[in-house]
Amino acid sequence: MAADTGRYRNAVNKNKDPSGLLISVIRTLSSSDDVQDRETEKGRLEEAFETCDRDLDELIVQHYAELTTAIRTYQSITERITSSRNKIKQVKENLLSCKMLLHCKRDELRKLWIEGIEHKHVLQLLDEIESIKQVPQRLEAYMASKHYLHATDMLVTAVESLEGPLLQVEGLGDLRLELHSKKLNIHLVLIDELHRHLYIKSTSRLGHKNKDKNAARLPGSTTKDASPMPVLDVSSLSTPRKLLDSSQFSTPGSSSVRELQQDVRELNQSDLPEVDPEENSAEFMGILIKALAKLKKIPETIKAIMERLEPELKQIVKRSTTQIADHAYQRGENLAQESQPRLLLELLELLFDKFKAVAQAHSVVLAHLQKIAVQCPGGAHEEGIKLYEQADVSAKIQTVLQVLLMEYLDVKNSRSATEPSAQLSYASTGSEFAAFFAKKKPQRAKQSLFKFESSSHAISMSAYLREQRRELYSKSGELQGGADDNLIEGGEMKFVCKPGARNITVIFQPLLRFIQEIEMNMGPGQAKQCQLRAFLTYYINDLFLNQVRTEINKEIEAVSKAADPLKILASADTMKVLGVQRPLLQSTVVVEKSIQDLMSLMQDLSAYSNQFLEMVCDKLKEYKEICNTAYRGIVQCEEKLTISASWSKDEDISRLLQSLPNWANMAQPRQTRQKREDEEDFTRAAFAKESEVLTGNLGDKLIPQNEILRDVSDLKALANLHESMEWLACRLKTFFANLPHASTDSQVVGESERSREQILQTLSDLSRGFQDIADRCLLVLHLEVRVHCFHYLIPLTKQGNYAIVANVESMDYDPLVVKLNKDISAIEEAMGAALQQHKFQYIFEGLGHLISCILINGAQYFKRISESGIKKMCRNIFVLQQNLTNITMSREADLDFARQYYEMLYNTADELLNLVVDQGVRYTELEYINALSLLHRSQTGVGDLSTQNIRLQRLKEIICEQAAIKQATKDKKITTV
Repeated sequence: MAADTGRYRNAVNKNKDPSGLLISVIRTLSSSDDVQDRETEKGRLEEAFETCDRDLDELIVQHYAELTTAIRTYQSITERITSSRNKIKQVKENLLSCKMLLHCKRDELRKLWIEGIEHKHVLQLLDEIESIKQVPQRLEAYMASKHYLHATDMLVTAVESLEGPLLQVEGLGDLRLELHSKKLNIHLVLIDELHRHLYIKSTSRLGHKNKDKNAARLPGSTTKDASPMPVLDVSSLSTPRKLLDSSQFSTPGSSSVRELQQDVRELNQSDLPEVDPEENSAEFMGILIKALAKLKKIPETIKAIMERLEPELKQIVKRSTTQIADHAYQRGENLAQESQPRLLLELLELLFDKFKAVAQAHSVVLAHLQKIAVQCPGGAHEEGIKLYEQADVSAKIQTVLQVLLMEYLDVKNSRSATEPSAQLSYASTGSEFAAFFAKKKPQRAKQSLFKFESSSHAISMSAYLREQRRELYSKSGELQGGADDNLIEGGEMKFVCKPGARNITVIFQPLLRFIQEIEMNMGPGQAKQCQLRAFLTYYINDLFLNQVRTEINKEIEAVSKAADPLKILASADTMKVLGVQRPLLQSTVVVEKSIQDLMSLMQDLSAYSNQFLEMVCDKLKEYKEICNTAYRGIVQCEEKLTISASWSKDEDISRLLQSLPNWANMAQPRQTRQKREDEEDFTRAAFAKESEVLTGNLGDKLIPQNEILRDVSDLKALANLHESMEWLACRLKTFFANLPHASTDSQVVGESERSREQILQTLSDLSRGFQDIADRCLLVLHLEVRVHCFHYLIPLTKQGNYAIVANVESMDYDPLVVKLNKDISAIEEAMGAALQQHKFQYIFEGLGHLISCILINGAQYFKRISESGIKKMCRNIFVLQQNLTNITMSREADLDFARQYYEMLYNTADELLNLVVDQGVRYTELEYINALSLLHRSQTGVGDLSTQNIRLQRLKEIICEQAAIKQATKDKKITTV
């Protein structure tokens, strides 16, 4: 039973249908045999029904209002449906009645219907006539508001109507002729407007100095920010040409007479929209193209664009020139007095921006033309429409820029200065470029018979035009002034700066970037080099570089090919500007300026750095040869070098002299040099080494006058050459350290990195070569002073008579000593003005030690010497010492050493030996032997030859003993320490 109950409940849960539930209950009761179960089941059913009744009563009570509303709504809907059915039945009956009545009067109705159609057509024609009569007024209104597409639509539709349905209306003949004429000429206005947006509107916002530095706005820009007024009033520059009665056109975009009538009614009811149709230039040009397409004037438009492209670009150049001149005039710059390539750079940058804007505007026009061509049935080419390309615009821009560059770079004069007789082979820049260089017939100078420039009429007219221009500027809110008065006249052109080849240095980098942008837009598929790059490459390689080389050659030749180039010095003002304290050769200053100019050109024209490096290399080679020739002209006489020059040329001697401490001290900083000079032993050893080298090489031979430089001006020229060469070498090192990197633009420069490294190596060698010349000159000066000492002092000892008697022969200074002092003083005066102080000291320091050595070694050449001769020699030494002391500002103790040597000869031979024992060894063994031998020759009663030999042997023993004692003392000190 429980199972049945469960099945029943499941059935109740699963089956919501009351009939199914009832069948299930009946099946359950019929299948049960137990009466008790039936009763139980019955009770449960009754209980469930009672529960359902109670729930139902409660729900009715709760939702009584909704139930009442639903019943009433259902009742209302039922009534409306019944009423509608009755009405439909009545309509059907009425229609059947009408059908019967109409069938009875068929002919009368057909007649009335035909008459109605005729009257309706007449009314339509009258409406069309009325609308077309208003077309001229509407056309003028649309043209005035520049709604050109509407005007074109209206005009085309009106002409089609007049030549179609209204062709037989004789009263519209005049209107038909007027509108037909307007249709024939309206495309000229549209083309003018298109060109105004292509060349003026697209560039009107460029090149103005506003606070936010508003950049160029390309066609399609819809920015509404406050922007400066254009420098030139756009509306006054390209006014659309007048058409017939000088009225302008425009119409709504309907294509049927009915729509035309609707437009006329709308115009009568409301004003034209106040939105500026030119606010978005790209869309406006698209509207113009659509209007021209409706007029079927696309071929004429393309032809006009191509014909006016170059003249319009030239007009942009003229306007931009005036614009730059205006800015310069406002800044107070006078173009007629100052050559300012910077203004040319401003002009080119402005033109680049404007030409980019023009190219962008043309791309917009081309996009619209291509869209029109695609929409044309059968395609554009089948209708004879040949579209121009963006490459055509780019080519014209390059042509205009090329002509402008030719004028500003003064190509004609540059070529005539470098290749006066050469024929131009460059023919890839168009007809104008070829015509520029074409051989022209000589023209006679035009002479005007009368001039009116100073007449009252001309003056008043000029003032009037200038005032008109100022009013134009004041209206545009821009500059006040007359820039035209400041522009540099150049035939028919006006320039913002003086034309010249050097202008390329200012504009090269921006021009190269612009060329690279052009080539990038050309795409990699076009391997052909752009026209502007070809011109730039030709100009620099074939004209500019040659002109620079010619200018530098003229400058260098003017100073280097003089009669005596080593004696032409730079002016004091030049030296002050350069910051040097000693005179420099004018030729060196000119060469350095030329090299600096080439380095500056290398910075400006970095793509051609290798060519300029080669030019620098060539000029330095030439100048180095000039300097070597001038140097040989001084130190060489009859194919023979002076002694000092030959020694400085000898690698072993020069290397030895440069290895001595006094040369190193001269090259080191002053503080270190002064510190080392305080060390007496170090200094004396350096001087002794040098004196030993010189006396060892020169020996005891007499030096003829043709082997020394007697003319002090020659020594001064060598000093100037030294200072100039050292300064030039230092400047070259600075230049080469700041060299720009080689250009990676393979289209401009074909030099490899290896070639550049070779050039740099050559330049480094040249720099060292100039330093070598400077060192050689300084060595010659250093040696020449010492050779002078040999020249005068060796004859003094070999040929002088010092066995004199007092009061009998002259005790004055030896004439050779006087001449030597005079030479030294003259050299000191020249070197003091020509050389820096540390080099001056290098020449004269140690000179006293050398003179001392020469005089001491000269003792062996005296035949005899008396006490008066010794006194005279000491006076000679004293006057030399005094002169050198005044020069070197030091005691010159080495000459004291020489004087004491000769004073030692006052003693007898035996006293000399005792003196060596008492005072110790102060001179070399040879010097003591020479002194002892001189005493033997000069004094009487010194004994025979054997006695003299015994003294010499005794002298050697004393010297050996003194040396042993000195060594022992030295070893003892070392042991103690």
